[in-house]
Amino acid sequence: MSEENIGGEEGLLEERRKKLDELRERGIAYTNSFKPENTAQEIINNYGDLSKDELADKNIKGLIIAGRIILKRVMGNASFATLRDASGDIQIYVTKNNVDQSVYDDFKTWDLGDIVGVSGSLFRTKTEELTIDALDLEMITKSLRPMPEKFKGLTDIEARYRQRYLDLMTNNQTKEIFIKRTRIIDSVRAKMNDKGYLEVETPMMHPLAGGAVARPFVTKHNALSRDLYLRIAPELYLKRLLVGGFDKVYEINRSFRNEGLSTKHNPEFTMFEWYEAYATMQGQMDLTKDIILNAGKAADCGNKITWGDAQIDLNKFNQATLSDLVLKANKQLKTKDLQDKKVLEKYLKSLNVKIEKNWGIGRMLLEVFENTVEENLIDPTFVTEYPVEVSPLSRRNSENPDFADRFELFIGGKEFANGFCELNDPDDQALRFEDQVAAKDSGDKEAMDFDKDYITALEHGMPPAVGVGLGIDRLVMLLTDQTSIRDVLLFPQLKT
Repeated sequence: MSEENIGGEEGLLEERRKKLDELRERGIAYTNSFKPENTAQEIINNYGDLSKDELADKNIKGLIIAGRIILKRVMGNASFATLRDASGDIQIYVTKNNVDQSVYDDFKTWDLGDIVGVSGSLFRTKTEELTIDALDLEMITKSLRPMPEKFKGLTDIEARYRQRYLDLMTNNQTKEIFIKRTRIIDSVRAKMNDKGYLEVETPMMHPLAGGAVARPFVTKHNALSRDLYLRIAPELYLKRLLVGGFDKVYEINRSFRNEGLSTKHNPEFTMFEWYEAYATMQGQMDLTKDIILNAGKAADCGNKITWGDAQIDLNKFNQATLSDLVLKANKQLKTKDLQDKKVLEKYLKSLNVKIEKNWGIGRMLLEVFENTVEENLIDPTFVTEYPVEVSPLSRRNSENPDFADRFELFIGGKEFANGFCELNDPDDQALRFEDQVAAKDSGDKEAMDFDKDYITALEHGMPPAVGVGLGIDRLVMLLTDQTSIRDVLLFPQLKT
């Protein structure tokens, strides 16, 4: 019976279950003996350039492939189907002349979505399509639920995220994004390993909330009867390794921030952080640039790319101080105004920015930057000289102690990387932790805890160093032209 004549998904499910019951009775349901030796893409790569006559001359036999049926045309004594494996699609031809009558009869009952195994020879059809002439077929896995409609695919955006397996099953563009994601991460690792960095793993559960300014997730360790925090960032543990004698370390792993869901943010995300002792900030900006360009090559996207509505030239990496960018974008402000709290407060109110009581000049300056400058930094731009007030783990600038030796990289109007000369003065760090604790006591849920053990580590002596954090998810978004973080996460967090 044709599935087009069966009413609704429940009817299809019932009909397919009957077919599964028959397979169980014959002892051939969910077999595990078929071993494919070829893939669709391998066959296309090896033989796709051969003409019909050249294929006939070569007489290519013994191909063994497994895949999901995504298209099927039954035409009496001969039929066609398209199989999809992990590498791509290929057509198969099934005829009574080449397979037993019982096998052909079975094939006619198979449904779209079934996973089958095929062995046979290769030829081109009258329409020049590369095709496997089946000599034997085997049902491997019966699909009980129908695939999404073959021409429209999975069009419901929410369903694509909640049932990613269906999206991958039917949408090769989605699959390509995640293949590129892996290639991008591989390129990052290759670059860091080539530069002599050691990849390490640090704890995902922390006794204190720290490493970045963000609201943490809290969990409970039953055996210890204590709260633990899913890590906001690996920073403080990676810097402990600098104290221990590792001069060049990096980590690519998950971090967690208890914030809202949006196209820009997922509470669980992949962070790439690295630290190098005795490095310079300029040297690390150069390395950040190299990492991104290398990742672009891995994603095969070129240096002039489109990201949403933005046209970005990765050949143009710019650099400017935060204060200079604020002054350039806000002609009403003068250099002296950037150190005047009352002027900044009045200006922020004119921008309709809600001002918190605990904000100092540094935080206000950052707010002006974020509200008037950030979204206009389209080509890659390193922004330097951030206020110490908003840089609790950064080393103070030797010439101007109100500012930190820190940079952030913006592309397409969004932050991509944050780096700075690390604060290795334990007394200064202790004072900044105290400021964070005071902010938390005043109601700032993103402020850090006082990490006494980290201070103890610094008291043993940490060499001067530069550390950088780069968001992998946003990098993949950029290099695959995706404007929602959900499109580069296999299983994004969603509202119920």
